[in-house]
Amino acid sequence: MKAAGKPAKRPAKRSSTKPATKTTVKAAKSPAAQKTAAKAAPRAATAKAAPKSAAAAKAAPTATPASRAKPAKPESRLAMVRRARKINRELADVFPYAHPELDFRNPFELLVATVLSAQTTDLRVNQTTPALFAKYPTPEDLAAAVPEEVEELIRPTGFFRAKTKSIMGLAAALRDDFGGEVPGRLDDLVKLPGVGRKTAFVVLGNAYGVPGITVDTHFMRLARRWKWTESDDPVKIEAEVAEIFPKSEWTMLSHRVIFHGRRICHARKPACGACPIAPLCPAYGEGETDPEKAAKLLKYEKGGFPGQRLNPPPDYPGRPAAPAPGVAPGAE
Repeated sequence: MKAAGKPAKRPAKRSSTKPATKTTVKAAKSPAAQKTAAKAAPRAATAKAAPKSAAAAKAAPTATPASRAKPAKPESRLAMVRRARKINRELADVFPYAHPELDFRNPFELLVATVLSAQTTDLRVNQTTPALFAKYPTPEDLAAAVPEEVEELIRPTGFFRAKTKSIMGLAAALRDDFGGEVPGRLDDLVKLPGVGRKTAFVVLGNAYGVPGITVDTHFMRLARRWKWTESDDPVKIEAEVAEIFPKSEWTMLSHRVIFHGRRICHARKPACGACPIAPLCPAYGEGETDPEKAAKLLKYEKGGFPGQRLNPPPDYPGRPAAPAPGVAPGAE
């Protein structure tokens, strides 16, 4: 008879797993089994860590180290050409009045004024040449001048002794070799004293309608900022840019780029926040990006100030520049 109050022991539950037989134990200890188990272990761990559904997989964040982030794809040649041509079209809308900013009435005056414009502003040249051309209106007159008198007239442009030698030398060459006329060929122009490719293209494009690319400091700076070239050699830049644009655009392209460089995309502090082609510019952000601050950096007519010419074209939207102090307006 069982003692009262003590419950009867329940029989233990049988395991659903069959006890290992001698053969199973032996097989588990074999090298082949151990190798199979080692391979299966990482797979099992991965399966546990993996999200249970496609939705969970999408939701799971994937962190990519910065060191392993893919670099930006470099711009193709075709993309650069398209961007460059779009910049030219945009600049044509911004500066429909772009023009040479030297006052001149004939090819001779333009040639001399362009030589004088080296290392100074077009405004200073425009304030200086009226008196010079009033006294020496032709190549023959300038070639026969007294050097000291020419030096005194062009002194405001700087480097006046070297410039006097150049303009008197080119005047003599025009008198002796070209019948007193400015030639309309590049090969002839670059033979004249003080005349390089830049000066020659200014004369050809604006006095004779011959297309040319004028690579001055502004053009060179912007061509590099816009990734049209990586060169700092004017001749190479001219050749590389000439391959991007049709020949018919070369002269006006030069004017537009130079206008933009003088008014908005300055050397030291570009007015990025006021730039109409900012979305196309790889160098955006090198200058002031705040629109209000950038607007204060604009020059000439874009900033509400007079231009560089005393006698600008009729479609110029800004005010004419003032003559040199002591010179009456309109005096020549």
